[in-house]
Amino acid sequence: MLRVLLSRLVLGILTLLAVSVLIFASTEILPGDVASAVLGQGATRAALEEFRKELGLDRPGYVRYGEWLSGVVHGDLGQALTNKRDIMTSLRPRFENTLFLAGLAALVAVPLAVGLGILAAINEGKWVDKTANILSLAAISVPEFFIAYLLILLLSVELRWFPSLATIYSGMSLSGRLYAAALPATALTLLVTAHMLRMTRSSVLSIMSQPYIEMAFLKGLSRARVVVRHALPNAASPIIAVVALNLAYLITGVVVIEVIFVYPGVGQFMVDGVSKRDLPVVQACGLIFAAAFILLNIFADLFGMLVNPRLRKSTIGN
Repeated sequence: MLRVLLSRLVLGILTLLAVSVLIFASTEILPGDVASAVLGQGATRAALEEFRKELGLDRPGYVRYGEWLSGVVHGDLGQALTNKRDIMTSLRPRFENTLFLAGLAALVAVPLAVGLGILAAINEGKWVDKTANILSLAAISVPEFFIAYLLILLLSVELRWFPSLATIYSGMSLSGRLYAAALPATALTLLVTAHMLRMTRSSVLSIMSQPYIEMAFLKGLSRARVVVRHALPNAASPIIAVVALNLAYLITGVVVIEVIFVYPGVGQFMVDGVSKRDLPVVQACGLIFAAAFILLNIFADLFGMLVNPRLRKSTIGN
């Protein structure tokens, strides 16, 4: 397991390095720059060139990438070009807000999706299974921004149960945070629950055709017991992988939800950086998202091998 963990970490670091190159190259080809965004359209060419020189934008891209990567390795994400504030200091509370929102959604979505997926597999072909398939397919088919606006219209505008803007600030009580983040958390929960439910059901049903499952039925065991005691342990690895991918989505895919609800998270911070052409901010947010995604995938691989000894043996054998 230690060798597997080390290999996954090495691959993760190499992947993160490749992602950093892609992030830097992508931000470089964005139209305009921070000098044009700050000085406006009325700025003269001389003023723009002077401001770009002051910000260090006149140097070659590979030089700036090397300096940025060196700072990242030493834990320094640099300074924002627009306000000269330390990015790490500005990013830390926003990342905590994003983790709070993702954790709140995962706390509801993961047990709900896995439980409903197992229930649908036990009742394959019955009304429970059909209803779960219809509702989950409908939730997957609807864009996330449409779900968010529907929740705002229904629960905020019509019923006035929750605020339409998720205002979170330092020192806010837990109950206040839960109340403010209720709508964005609900939107994320609906999105990831539907996907995890369908994948859990598919993973369990794919095991049901195995010979040992047929033998269990021949022994007279009920379908519920066969699913829970025999099929579910072998279907745990793909379920864990799906859960990890959806947890990664909760952290990295919250950009649209955070923008709609004006939630002060990493996604909102990244969008603000893009609008202002503040490239160090965009690069830092993109790197944080990539690191979270890679770490969750490593966790999924390791946990999947822990619950399924056959995967551990095949991995060690390779």
